[in-house]
Amino acid sequence: MKFGIPVLLAVLFFSSTVSAGLKETKATAPDHPRGVVLIHGLARSASSMKKMEKALQSAGYQTLNIDYPSTEYPVEILCRDHVAPKVNAFYKSTGGSLAFVTHSMGGILLRYMVEHALIDAPYRAVMLSPPNQGSEVVDKLGNLSLFQAINGPAGNQLGTGPDQIPAQLGPVTFSLGVLIGTRSINLILSVLIPGPDDGKVAVDKARVTGMTDFRTLPATHPFIMKNKTAMEETLRFLEKGRFSK
Repeated sequence: MKFGIPVLLAVLFFSSTVSAGLKETKATAPDHPRGVVLIHGLARSASSMKKMEKALQSAGYQTLNIDYPSTEYPVEILCRDHVAPKVNAFYKSTGGSLAFVTHSMGGILLRYMVEHALIDAPYRAVMLSPPNQGSEVVDKLGNLSLFQAINGPAGNQLGTGPDQIPAQLGPVTFSLGVLIGTRSINLILSVLIPGPDDGKVAVDKARVTGMTDFRTLPATHPFIMKNKTAMEETLRFLEKGRFSK
């Protein structure tokens, strides 16, 4: 069968268009966030999230790895004055919805900012080892001067009691995946925590009403953000809205 030149040109044009579409990264597709915000945990820094940030960038995401003075102020001030303004500026610069990857107390900051309308709700979020229901470590050590000196005002707000920040926050209202470790390198703190834990947070205390997916990993609290499986599962959740089984 013979084809005229117009037909051949149309076929070639269609083929090149399909090929270009296949090359478009999923991170820049219309139904995906344009940027990912990383929020580190208590007494850590943005450098602790650097490996995770590089994995996100390799997947095609723009990133904002926020550094904030986690041990100097209570949660309310950290959110209002040090984190939310950076998130909102990044939102404007990317011109699209954002996803979040948080570690430990960073997850509490995200919940607080969303609930108090300091930022728009995320497209999706992954929390690594979040004390969503608080930590028994704070309950038992929070009154010690050494604990207060190391962890500051925000650290003393992360207990399990009804007057603590985690208990005062409501269910999450956005697509959320939670990853929590089951190994500890701090056996002294683990003794203070009932049930399986990651050295700082009990596995059951990482759960939060409204979350989309939940998975445990053989990882520790301080290093879960550098865990290979955690990085793979984070990327999967941001893309698919669920973890692998």
